[in-house]
Formats: sequence, C-alpha cells, structure tokens
Amino acid sequence: MPERSTLRLAVAQSTVRQDPTDPDALRESGAEVRTFMRQAAKAGARLVHFAEGALCFPDKYVMSELGPDQLGPSDWTTAQWPVLDAELAGIAALSAELGIWTAIASLHQQPEARPHNSLYVFDDRGELVTRYDERTLSTTKLNYMYTPGTKPVTFDLDGYRFGLAVGMDAHIPEIFIDYVRRDVDAVLLSYATTGLSQGQDAVAAVAPANAAINHYWLSLAVSTNSNLPETAAGILNSSGQWATQCPLDATPAFTTYDLHKDNALHESARAWRQAARTRVTS
Repeated sequence: MPERSTLRLAVAQSTVRQDPTDPDALRESGAEVRTFMRQAAKAGARLVHFAEGALCFPDKYVMSELGPDQLGPSDWTTAQWPVLDAELAGIAALSAELGIWTAIASLHQQPEARPHNSLYVFDDRGELVTRYDERTLSTTKLNYMYTPGTKPVTFDLDGYRFGLAVGMDAHIPEIFIDYVRRDVDAVLLSYATTGLSQGQDAVAAVAPANAAINHYWLSLAVSTNSNLPETAAGILNSSGQWATQCPLDATPAFTTYDLHKDNALHESARAWRQAARTRVTS
C-alpha cells in the first residue's frame, strides 16, 4: 500500500426539522450545518459528515396529499425546493471557502418522479463530486415518499476510499459487504429517526457490527433524538469499537478522528477475510 497521510474526519449529530414546506425551518437547518462546517474546519477536519435529514427529514403526514391525519402519497409540489436548493448551494460555497469536503444529506428533486433521499459530496472547491441515493427504502418511504437508488457509490480523498449509505441501508448487511469488494477504507452512514418504531433503534447495534464484520472505519452521522439515548454520532474503528462519539444526550455536536494506516486493519488480515468470504459464498 502506498504511504498515506492522516485524514481528519468530522461527524455531526444535528437537529432534524420535518417540514420541507417551511422555508424558515430549512434555513435554520442550513445555518446549523454551516456552523458545524466552520467548527470542523477550525478543528482541522478534511471531511465533515452529516446525518440523513440534516437539511430536512420530511414527515410522512406533513407530505401526505391526504394529510395531516391520513397517510397517502407525498405531494412534493408543496416543498420549498428553491429554498432547499439555495441552502445546498450555500453549503457547497462554504466548502470552497473553508477548503473542506462535505458529505451532506438532502432531497434530490426529479421532474417526473418522486425525489431521492440522497447524500451529496462536495469537494474543497465547492464542486459536486458524487451523489448517493438511498437504496433500501422502508415500506413507507417506498410506497409513499421516494424513488429508490440503484447503485453503490464511492469516492476517493487523499488516498482513502469512502463508501456511502443512507437511512434504512443501515440494516442491510449486503450493502456493507459489497463495499469491501470495492476496497473502501471507510463508509459514511447517514441516519435519522424521529421516534421509536420497530428496528429503528437497532442502528446503535448494527453500525458497530457492520464495521467489525467488514473491517473498515464507519462514520455514523445521526439526527438528535432524545427517544434514542443509546444512539449518537461517532466514528467506529475496524474492530467495531467507538474511536470517538458525540454526547449521548441528544444535543447537537460534532467529533473528529484521524484516519491513518497505522490504526486500520492490517492488509493481510483484510485479505484473508475477503478470501474466506469468497470461498464460503461461491
């Protein structure tokens, strides 16, 4: 492996606002994200990672064309798309100003279809590097809200390769196994929940498991949610242990960790695991 420098990664847990029809709420979310970007840049981060819903995590009843008391297909014409686009553009511009890469979740509007629930990556020039669309949508997301994505996405930064995952992807091991085959060093997982429903609180268990089983770093960016006291944003090492973690009291916060080849799984150990997995699945 060629020599690689240290890469400081920042991960944030931020406030989720659920109404994309409210322009003031969208602007508040954008302002909070940009505050964390400035703080992360000041802390020396090269890349800052945000949760699913960092700009907005639309409530299914707010969006329902039958709402607000009955679940139905989402009426996306009510969303404040110009405001959302402006906030995303502001984040891209600030990435350039600060010289920092940003992985930020947002909605991706489509002319003739429901939007994607996406994770954008902007580089330190403010240019869009890539976009990942959540693939394993929940029943509600699939039936009423979003169009699923179709492919895994990776990007390279300073000699490190990152994979991307969003939302309910967290609960599908095959997504994380596939990123091993794509030779990633880390996966950025953006996740949000606004309450306790079956399986949602399991992310605190499945994120460490995915890191340990696949033997790479995993950055978990989550929304602030007092209903999930055991879930906080943080960075897991390749043994599935928390290298760093935000407070568990659901307050907005960020934390940083330095990725370096010396704190990664040894190449021979990873190669053995890949070979063994190939043998048992072929």
